[in-house]
Amino acid sequence: MKFSVSSSDLQKKLTLAGGAISSNPVLPILEDFLFSIEGNQLTISATDLETSVTTSLEVNADGNGTVAVPARILIDTLKALPQQPITFSVDEDNYGIKITSAYGSYKLAGENGEDYPDIPHPTDDADEISVSALALQEGITKTLFATSTDELRPAMTGVYFQVDFSKLVMVATDAHKLVKYSLSDITGEVSSSFIIPKKALNLLKGALPSTDEQVTVSFDKANAFFNFGESKLACRLIDARYPDYNAVIPVDNPNELLISRTDLQQSLKRIVIYANKTTNQVILTISDGSLTVSAQDLDFSNEATEQLACSYNGDPLTIGFNAKFLVEMLGVLEGEEIKLEMSTATRAGILLPTEQAGGQEIMMLVMPVMLSN
Repeated sequence: MKFSVSSSDLQKKLTLAGGAISSNPVLPILEDFLFSIEGNQLTISATDLETSVTTSLEVNADGNGTVAVPARILIDTLKALPQQPITFSVDEDNYGIKITSAYGSYKLAGENGEDYPDIPHPTDDADEISVSALALQEGITKTLFATSTDELRPAMTGVYFQVDFSKLVMVATDAHKLVKYSLSDITGEVSSSFIIPKKALNLLKGALPSTDEQVTVSFDKANAFFNFGESKLACRLIDARYPDYNAVIPVDNPNELLISRTDLQQSLKRIVIYANKTTNQVILTISDGSLTVSAQDLDFSNEATEQLACSYNGDPLTIGFNAKFLVEMLGVLEGEEIKLEMSTATRAGILLPTEQAGGQEIMMLVMPVMLSN
């Protein structure tokens, strides 16, 4: 088995697939890429048994076959080579691999491709929807940061996908903050829900093209599959029940604050320097046309106050939030101006952009920090 390929084209594909390889794999062969040649098509697969990536490219091949190639040494070799055609020759008896470049040749020990674990594929009864790559990428970016790292609550370590025919809702929460992103122009004839792990979504976010190309999302009881361009990503779903997120979203929020997103974000970044380092608590004191942002750290006698212009509709209110959460959320929201809806100092605040993109809707919820005085 022998094939030639451009080193830079191969490197791009390996970087994409390599994201699925774990740093401490359960089986030694999982440190390898699986190369399969059929005709003039090279298919590259990588998996950690939870997340799998498959991608393909055209090569000049002589003979079909499969071989498992050590990932780290191959990627390092390609990174160190300038762009040029390289040739792989595989010894079918001992799976030895010889790479030939304009500079010389390199030999590495491969393994039998037949020993590589099977990459999951959608079953015949898998459900399917189609969604724009750009909108999906946007949804992942807007929700992923709000997932939890608490392994004791596995459901919250992933993003919840709720499919309802032509609508897709993505939700992430860590019990302190919650993001709900809705997309109303997908193609589907199914109503279902599933939870996708963080690692798979991080990989997918980097791999998706920033275009309106359609991504086919298939899912069954155990796995989800994302198919786009020449690449496929498969991942095992988180088998847990997602909390009822609608129950925590306050419905009646009579107090409404409109303010410049960047002004508030920059102010919070300055004020949090003076806040208590464990709670990062900042206090918003809001009355007609004026917002005072303040923080103090009694242990070190540090305090800071700033006043910002705003538009406010409601009763005067003093409420505390974790500034780190607010800064992060304001960084993910887009637009000049944002709206903060509140009811009382003990109930969650709701952050919204004043203008939503067509077919997309985002809502963020942040829990207040109890005021000590």
